[in-house]
Amino acid sequence: MSLEGKVVAITGASAGIGRACVREFAARGYDVGLIARGRDRLDAAAAEVREAGRRACVAPADVADADAVEAAAREIEETLGEIDVWVNVAMTAVLAELWDCTPEELLRVTQVTYLGSIHGIQAALRRFRPRDRGVIVQVGSALSRRGIPLQSSYCGAKHAVKGALDSLRAELIDEGSNVKVSLVQLPGHNTPQFDWVRTRLHRHPQPVPPIYQPEVAARAIAWAAEHPKRELWVGFPTVYTILGERVASGLMDRYLGRTNIKAQEAAEPIDPATRKDNLFEPPPGDPGAHGMFDDKAHGRSPQLWLATHKPLAAAAGAGAALAATQLARLARNHK
Repeated sequence: MSLEGKVVAITGASAGIGRACVREFAARGYDVGLIARGRDRLDAAAAEVREAGRRACVAPADVADADAVEAAAREIEETLGEIDVWVNVAMTAVLAELWDCTPEELLRVTQVTYLGSIHGIQAALRRFRPRDRGVIVQVGSALSRRGIPLQSSYCGAKHAVKGALDSLRAELIDEGSNVKVSLVQLPGHNTPQFDWVRTRLHRHPQPVPPIYQPEVAARAIAWAAEHPKRELWVGFPTVYTILGERVASGLMDRYLGRTNIKAQEAAEPIDPATRKDNLFEPPPGDPGAHGMFDDKAHGRSPQLWLATHKPLAAAAGAGAALAATQLARLARNHK
């Protein structure tokens, strides 16, 4: 299903995966509504949309504020026309053991990462259900199925998002609706989030390796918008994490407890008391889509290619199996 020339609204559009999505959707021919807190970064992202020859609408909003998200959706439709695809990317987190997270921090992460997604979904549904069309793409995480140390605030919010989507799909089925909902489950990506996430660590936070570039996520999200399916898993780490939790949850507890705190720390020392973070206010500057781990990040995911080219992958597998059978037969005949 091609949506070229249609309108996409993206939350968290000013940086990281959201910024990569802005570029990807514009390159595919979409007009883009951009929602985030930082006006300067939104304007820079909108300029990239226009450079790609598409229209852009900057609609600043804190997704934790339901009224602000609704106002942003209204502004986008007044400027660009009816929204066809809604993409929820906005998130925040506190990288610390649960006992070191304050009630105010946990509330804020829940308001942004969980309720912010719900506010976006509800704004989209107010428009999509009466029209009986539209696609909601929710950015999820392998951590919505398996929590890891230091990320209880984020993992809890992502688990909640997944549960809400399960309920929503059943409700849409009961209604006989043609609105589609797709959850894209991601591994760790090289985004500015790790430059400004609030943390108690004394070394620079990093995604759990292997790390992927945000463009990998953006391609997956755009594919899910055009080929909506219940869930799309991105990267072999996501597959291993979700399947590992299904079959060996206790073993995962022990493995992650012994390995994953160090896996989330880079070598560079930081002072968490003086470090600027994005939990309550957007930090200054425009880092774009990438964080500081370009030298470690993968620009491609073979697993994603297989997941989005299943007929070709199946045909290639069948062809390889046939070729192997024929070669074995020839070898036997020439003995």
